Amino acid sequence: MNAASSEPSLEPLVLSQTSDGVARLTLNRPDQFNALSDELLRVLESELARIGADPAARVVVIGGVGRAFCAGHDLKQMIANPRLEFYQSLFAQCARVMRAIQAMPQPVIARVHGIATAAGCQLVASCDMAVAADVARFAVSGINAGLFCSSPAVALSRNVSRKHAFEMLVTGEFIDAQTALERGLVNRVVALAELDSEIARLAAVMLAKPAQALRMGKELFYRQIEMGVDAAYQLAVQTMACNMVDDVAQEGVDAFIHRRTPDWPKPVG
Repeated sequence: MNAASSEPSLEPLVLSQTSDGVARLTLNRPDQFNALSDELLRVLESELARIGADPAARVVVIGGVGRAFCAGHDLKQMIANPRLEFYQSLFAQCARVMRAIQAMPQPVIARVHGIATAAGCQLVASCDMAVAADVARFAVSGINAGLFCSSPAVALSRNVSRKHAFEMLVTGEFIDAQTALERGLVNRVVALAELDSEIARLAAVMLAKPAQALRMGKELFYRQIEMGVDAAYQLAVQTMACNMVDDVAQEGVDAFIHRRTPDWPKPVG
């Protein structure tokens, strides 16, 4: 959590760029450690919706400028609006952003170059994958200010084990990048100077795969994980059968059998 100012700025709250199939969204409140103000969350939700509908965007990378990845909610804005209705609206807005990341068809990578605390740690956990610099640190530290990180707990407990998640939530203590890797919060840890090249390598692997299969697979992954085993298998069977009759899978399997490089059909629409 961050006791940051929510003063208006002429700079865009979120920087956006799409190039060579990779859409980059960058939180742009460096002086406030990229705190998630109400305004920033609304812009981020809009950008996610726009990119989700853009066929030119095949992979999404979420990062931040300045010293921090994201230090959570803007506490100064929160304390200036001491009304239940405001807090309900703010936290609901944040939840919509986190859900939007998992609902969009593209794989989303968190680029974590610095600290990620409270809702910032939630943002890392909500992304499909995360690559962290070895100097990055993570915490759900609301408890230190008397505010249990209830919303971050939802994403965190779906990434790391229950006991590790609970320990982080009730102590507010930081873990380093290597510990985050060992606990499953991030996928890869590299030196800060190698962060962008490592993300580029990971993105390139996914860019080489057919977008239709990734889209179908991502939707299935998040739907089945909340189901019981029987319902999950029913959904998986239906999804896999639909995938198999698709031209992409037909081409891919034929190419595998005949030991040739697949010529992926272009997506329709």
